[in-house]
Amino acid sequence: MKKLYQSGGQRYGETTREILDYLVLAGAITIAATSPYFLVSLARAILKNKKYFKKKLEDYKIARALNRLKKNRLIILRELENDRLVVELTEKGKRLVREIKVDELSIEKPGTWDKKWRVVIFDIPDETKRRARDALRDKLKNLGFYQLQKSVWAFPYPCEKEVQFLCELFEITPFVNLIVAESIYNDVWLRKHFQLLSF
Repeated sequence: MKKLYQSGGQRYGETTREILDYLVLAGAITIAATSPYFLVSLARAILKNKKYFKKKLEDYKIARALNRLKKNRLIILRELENDRLVVELTEKGKRLVREIKVDELSIEKPGTWDKKWRVVIFDIPDETKRRARDALRDKLKNLGFYQLQKSVWAFPYPCEKEVQFLCELFEITPFVNLIVAESIYNDVWLRKHFQLLSF
């Protein structure tokens, strides 16, 4: 089943996702602007870098995806002085990439628990970072964290890199802390929630 990514009412397929990833890694792409089929030319230029793609793609499919990205203002094409075009992500396009990365974020659970709790606490200003605070809370919940208090969440497995990624992405690093605790008083109910009663 094909995975679709949605943003602002628009749905994007896996080919579009791979092109966005490519543009993030490769940066701006420059091609000749003389061809009336410049999107196909751009697609062929992209296909030269096969290592970026998980599967074989055809140029017309990439061209179609690029056309949609252009139409939805996720990429911009700027003409240079020497009859060449430069293609790059717009801020909207970069935001979509970030949204996809957040959507795909997961935490790998090890085979055994190290008997330590990861506790995320935050105090994020309501007036300037409300959306970021809500997004962080929603993502922690989706990742399986347990809410101890309004801005205190617990998780039993290593998750420092994932929490750091979210903090950098939402630009809230100064307002968030992660504590690795040897124990939480009377944590039987918490171990029960995470099915860790045997430890």
